[in-house]
Amino acid sequence: MTDEFDGMYETFKALLDAFPPSEAVKRLEMLGVKPEIVQEIRERHEQQTIRIKELEEPHAVVLGNRDTWYTGPQDKDKCWPAIVELLRKDGWSDEPAIRNLDDSSTRVVSLLNHPKEKSFSTRGLVVGYVQSGKTTNFTSVMAKAADRGYKLFIVLAGIHNGLRRQTQARLVQQLVEPNPSLWSQLTGLDKDFTPHENPAAYFGKSNKTHVLCVVKKNATVLRKLAQWLEKAADYLQDCPALIIDDEADQATVATKSINPLILNIMSSLPRSAYVGYTASPFANLLIDPSAQDLYPRDFVVNLPKPEGHFGTEVLFGRYALDGEDPEQVDDGYDMIRSVPDDDVPCVRPETRADVEGFEPVITDTLRRAVEYFWLTTAARRVRRRGNPHSTMLVHTSVNTAVHNSFKRPLEHLLKRAGESLADAGFVSRLRDLWEEETARVPAEDFGEKKVAFDDLVPELPGVLRSCRVIMDNSSSEDRLDYENGPVVAIAVGGNTLSRGLTLEGLSVSYFVRAVSAYDTLLQMGRWFGFRNGYADLPRIWMTDELAEWFRHLATVETEMRRDIDIYMTEAETPLTFAVRLRTHPALRVTAAAKMRDAVTAASSYGGKRVQTHYFRTDADWLRGNITAARDLVSASRSHAVRIEDRSSEGRYVIRGVPHDVVTDFLAAYKFHDKSPENDADLIIGYIQKRIKAADSLRRWNVAIVGNPKGEPFELAPGISVGLNSRARLAVSNPDPNFADIKTLMSRRDAAVDLDGDTAKLTERGIMDKRRELLPDTGLLVLYPIDKVSTPDPTKKLRAPLNAEEHVIGVGLVFPEPSHGDSTVEKYISANLSALRIEDEDYSPLVEGDEEA
Repeated sequence: MTDEFDGMYETFKALLDAFPPSEAVKRLEMLGVKPEIVQEIRERHEQQTIRIKELEEPHAVVLGNRDTWYTGPQDKDKCWPAIVELLRKDGWSDEPAIRNLDDSSTRVVSLLNHPKEKSFSTRGLVVGYVQSGKTTNFTSVMAKAADRGYKLFIVLAGIHNGLRRQTQARLVQQLVEPNPSLWSQLTGLDKDFTPHENPAAYFGKSNKTHVLCVVKKNATVLRKLAQWLEKAADYLQDCPALIIDDEADQATVATKSINPLILNIMSSLPRSAYVGYTASPFANLLIDPSAQDLYPRDFVVNLPKPEGHFGTEVLFGRYALDGEDPEQVDDGYDMIRSVPDDDVPCVRPETRADVEGFEPVITDTLRRAVEYFWLTTAARRVRRRGNPHSTMLVHTSVNTAVHNSFKRPLEHLLKRAGESLADAGFVSRLRDLWEEETARVPAEDFGEKKVAFDDLVPELPGVLRSCRVIMDNSSSEDRLDYENGPVVAIAVGGNTLSRGLTLEGLSVSYFVRAVSAYDTLLQMGRWFGFRNGYADLPRIWMTDELAEWFRHLATVETEMRRDIDIYMTEAETPLTFAVRLRTHPALRVTAAAKMRDAVTAASSYGGKRVQTHYFRTDADWLRGNITAARDLVSASRSHAVRIEDRSSEGRYVIRGVPHDVVTDFLAAYKFHDKSPENDADLIIGYIQKRIKAADSLRRWNVAIVGNPKGEPFELAPGISVGLNSRARLAVSNPDPNFADIKTLMSRRDAAVDLDGDTAKLTERGIMDKRRELLPDTGLLVLYPIDKVSTPDPTKKLRAPLNAEEHVIGVGLVFPEPSHGDSTVEKYISANLSALRIEDEDYSPLVEGDEEA
């Protein structure tokens, strides 16, 4: 029976190449296979599909009960095994890394339709990380889809020639060259799509090859492709097609030229799957789900962060999310260097009128960045492993004339450095720079060994001789070319360097470009990715404002991915979930045109924890908040049901305080205007709506949390606690009165008014306990903070608070509403008029294509 079953299961697998699973089972029945064997085959196939659906990673939100026909690679496959072999040759000796790629690409293919279904039009989105191997993932998806019978593969590769060429080269190397007899190409390394005379040569029944087409998102090119496919309509009825949209948030969403052309191409393909890939899916998740557009209605897959990947959070740190223990949220590595605001006009014209004739000045920070780049390149040569290329990115403007103006001063700096290697003063300055940088980021923290300065000096002449200054932009002939031996390059550029293109061996970035949207900003971060063999060496020079924006963005990104994972476990579908994107006072989520269908985010505080982490440090502002806090404690004590003195722990809990005492305090207390989530009007309005709608939040508990070892601070006669210490993040902000302490509350504090042992409760456990014991009671916690607050010596990225008066921090914990929620709606819109913003340049979308 076992032999008979095994034989029939192999027959079933062969039938799956020609039929979807339900149809393949019918064929077995028509062949007269015994019912019990058919049932066993069904069960084994179901077990294999369950394994794929229940993979721990990647998480996915899926529409309906999609028929999982794909259960992984088979022995007869040719395209996927070729990729595995190439990856091993490229140094992927780590089996878990290959297994993770296998699992994540299998999950995506399992969400496509079976290629032999009569018609389908799938829409999916895969969310990865910037520079995290998304190309390898979609190449693997294409390989597996090809192994199962998908015929036409269209890859939309950004809007610039550089990325299109890089993508074409990768796909040819990994798909075409290992199996040349299996593939035909509609595009080449130096040629975007041009119409071919005879569609039958590609799509006719006699041609069994897969067809590869890698095109830019350029209106001229896509129009030619759409028209050619229309002419080939007779041959496309039986042509399963997979469209991969790389950088799917760019140019695809809400563009009058590109979006309709992509939809037009799909309308020519009766069997087509569209899968967008992006690290910044903000725009894609704001498309109107009900429109006939590219909203990922069938699935959203959240790729896991690969081992060893440098992402936003790793470099910049982030703020704690609801439910996280602040002590476990990292500040990031000490790799960000501050560019003073006074330097910015030296490297970027202040107005459009200043562009013509602009001459950049090599400031001290830019010179240090360049010199450090040469040192780090020399150190990597001493180590003799990892990526052979070494690149520095200089990105100050979108304007090509500005890029070109850097060539002469940077080449002059390079020439002078070459002449100065015999100068003891110059070498001494380099030694000081190297010792300072390697002390701030110890190599041992990354499993590396520090390269001694004397060991790297002999490499410097060769580094300087091989270093080139390259202007990589849409108007220059120069291009970063990593295909012909090791490169050492200082690359100056704008949009051509900021989307998808991999800057090989990127170790130093000098970045002062002002951008207005999350997605644009995130994509500018070419420094994200893998740094094998030199993880201790990368540095980024940028303004403090940009560093704060990236820290905020790391928080948005983490929260968005967490939302996707939560929806996955709550049986939501892509059509019923709406990822929340928290706002920022100076940044848009994405371009305004891409947000036309977005609804106003409803600010619901139900079940949330709100806390202050931005403060001013000037005396008048702080005194006002101390007065507001003392008034609150006095009024609370007068109206309280009970006061619990836990001063031995540095705590007081005042129970049963009327809501108007709390709202009076919120009206008097000054929140920092950089904190949109701490909006007194919004919070007061929310409390009033909850009282009116559900008679909830009428009573509050007010807690005071201090440090028993701190200097005593009196909030009312007989109520005194020790001052807390909260050091600020060590950034030289242009506003001397600004401090960011990053996190105020601990998880334990959210349970300060709960009875019993709460020490081991998770955040979820605390909220459950609050719902059980205090379902309608809010909690307000006051934190008196020492004005000096010297940091722990181990916290390298922290500095003393150094405020002019003691600081009052505020935390609020809102109960979860039992019957829906009253929400307070309010647009939090930035006034961008004072910022000099450069948006992405979309002219390549509509200009005639120079390659075609």
